Amino acid sequence: MIRAYEAEAVRAAEAPLLASTATDELMKQAAFAVATEVLRELRRLGARRSGSTVLLLVGGGNNGGDALYAGGYLARRGLQVVAALCTDRPHERALAAARSAGVHVREVLDDAGRPRREELAVLADRAGVWVDGLTGIGARGGLREPLAGVVAALEDRRAAMPDEPTVVAVDVPSGLGTDDGTVPGPVLRADVTVTMGAAKPGLLVRPAEALAGRVVVVDIGLGPHLGEPALSRLTAADVADLLPAPVATDHKYTRGVLGLVAGSTTYPGAAVLAAAGALRTGLGMVRYLGPDAVTRLVHERFPEVVVGSGRVQAWALGSGIDPADDARAEEVRDTLQRALDDGVPAVLDAGALSLAPDRLAPTTVLAPHAGELARLLSARGEDTDRADVEAAPLAFARRAAARTGAVVLLKGPTTVVAAPGGTVLSQADGTPWLATAGTGDVLAGILGALLAVRGEDLAAGRDPDGALTAELAAAAALVHGRAGARAAGGGPVTALQVADAVPGVVAALLADR
Repeated sequence: MIRAYEAEAVRAAEAPLLASTATDELMKQAAFAVATEVLRELRRLGARRSGSTVLLLVGGGNNGGDALYAGGYLARRGLQVVAALCTDRPHERALAAARSAGVHVREVLDDAGRPRREELAVLADRAGVWVDGLTGIGARGGLREPLAGVVAALEDRRAAMPDEPTVVAVDVPSGLGTDDGTVPGPVLRADVTVTMGAAKPGLLVRPAEALAGRVVVVDIGLGPHLGEPALSRLTAADVADLLPAPVATDHKYTRGVLGLVAGSTTYPGAAVLAAAGALRTGLGMVRYLGPDAVTRLVHERFPEVVVGSGRVQAWALGSGIDPADDARAEEVRDTLQRALDDGVPAVLDAGALSLAPDRLAPTTVLAPHAGELARLLSARGEDTDRADVEAAPLAFARRAAARTGAVVLLKGPTTVVAAPGGTVLSQADGTPWLATAGTGDVLAGILGALLAVRGEDLAAGRDPDGALTAELAAAAALVHGRAGARAAGGGPVTALQVADAVPGVVAALLADR
């Protein structure tokens, strides 16, 4: 599991190490890791060390010091290194070390503290790699001058260059929201982010995640001093542990039974797709409740689906259902209330989202996209629109979980899962080709299946803070994302192809376990 910690927690964990190590020792460890990544990027680009130019973008504080010490390491390896001082208060010991190693130092602010854009452009054009040491995890809000002007000038220059430089960020790309993943102003987009001690939440959620590039976490010994993470990301091994494989004594009822209320005469295919996602994930049975015409369509594709009510371990509700269809809406409401009364977990998708009561159980999962989440919150008195949610998905997923008492799986390029008890996860396992009709229905089926398979662990208040439910939701996002990538193979994909790829993904996860 990848664990991310907010800036305050990281700084608190660093304090005892700083007190017990030699001056600048942690900074030098960080700098060595940055220098190593720069050399790796140069090898990837096929650039020779001798004659290669690296531009250090140096702000005040420790991040600027990390960049300067890294520049010293690189200069000793034969690279041409230039430090652009974007502050009048650089780290003095690191600056002295960089100079003694042969780093060329340039002051790029004028007497009024404004960036000299032409000089910055000349330095930027000569360098194949830029090292962003402008700001670190202590910055709050958008960049202020002169750094906002420096970043704007560099981004303008990069856009005009025929061959873009590789940008290696120290700890976090300058300007992004370290703790919340927001982008409050100009950000120097990174190709690689070398983050110290632990990942930061902003590196694992959109929109900031898209500006961080490849993230490398450097272990500097913070582990024993870090508490609970602010956000986590499941790996394949974590998901394998959440997917119980059948044993010889299992039968269809012990493997989990999912009740499915999905599809309508207007959107009949949603029921087929949700059933496909559920069946392919490996549960024991799907029970379907729906109109006759949709039932026939489901049976034509999946004759193993059982029609009618009966005992279930979880419900999947809402895919392809129009809330304005009074009869179908009433069926969703009644089924959901019965699930809540009986302590049975459920996933609410699409049409079911607007039919839910104000308060739900922590074993209920809401699965909206950004627009649906905005409508859900607005209906509960919090005026919100899609753009708000897309600008701060982590904050809004947390808010919705607290407001409803349910786990919230917020769909998007990076999926954010928030539980009412505080557990938060993010997953980015898919492909942009998944942005096509019906794939959300498949995800609802996959998630419903996982809830059913682990239904005994979730039933009757056994997951009071929603932590396990949230992990299962994140696991469903990983399986769905990997199935999409496998089915797409780098090209277009349809929802049924995604469902068809799920068994291979599950088998690979279990085999690796």
